[in-house]
Amino acid sequence: MKTIAMIEDDPAIGDMLQEVLQKEGYRVERAYSGTEARYLLERCRPDLILLDRMLPGLPGEELLPQMQGIPVIVVSAKARVEDKVELLLKGAVDYVAKPFAIPELLARIQVQLRQPRLPGSPVLQVGDIRLDEPSRQVTVNQTPVHLTRTEYAVLKLLLLNPNQATSKAAILDRISRDTPDCTDNSLKQHVSNLRRKLREAGSRQDIQAVWGIGFRLTGES
Repeated sequence: MKTIAMIEDDPAIGDMLQEVLQKEGYRVERAYSGTEARYLLERCRPDLILLDRMLPGLPGEELLPQMQGIPVIVVSAKARVEDKVELLLKGAVDYVAKPFAIPELLARIQVQLRQPRLPGSPVLQVGDIRLDEPSRQVTVNQTPVHLTRTEYAVLKLLLLNPNQATSKAAILDRISRDTPDCTDNSLKQHVSNLRRKLREAGSRQDIQAVWGIGFRLTGES
């Protein structure tokens, strides 16, 4: 049975989510503040964390460094693109804005729990591409690849879902720094630059455009 740690200070939201998650077969651990979250992480290591950003005592972003190696989905009323980008770049694997649809949240949880991860490792690796979250360093066969913030965020999303198409809308929603400036054309350019840099570093992985959907990372695993 997978364990989900829910760090949420609103009892009504927490009770509702706990009931839903338990019906789905998950074990649920709860904390109502940043301090309680620290104690929770000292006594157990959950398979996934649902993290509210606005918590009593200690905000969610300050807890992220203590959650390395555990997939963290931020669930927050702050829905600005800048807020999403900040938390994704600090280590969160996904960001869901309140109010949210339960089926969507459950789907995002399932996606993260089926990703292969090394226990305790804050490293994402697919084939010859390695992304170290604490240092934000990307390498191909130990060769450093220098990426922009946007390229890094796109690559992280693709590494979390290898061989699966990630829609343009999802990418724009999760990594765009300024919504009015983010278009399909600008996203294509970011992906094109990222693909070029990976190829120049000798990667056997490739970023393919999936017609009508978005992009996916393919190649030898």
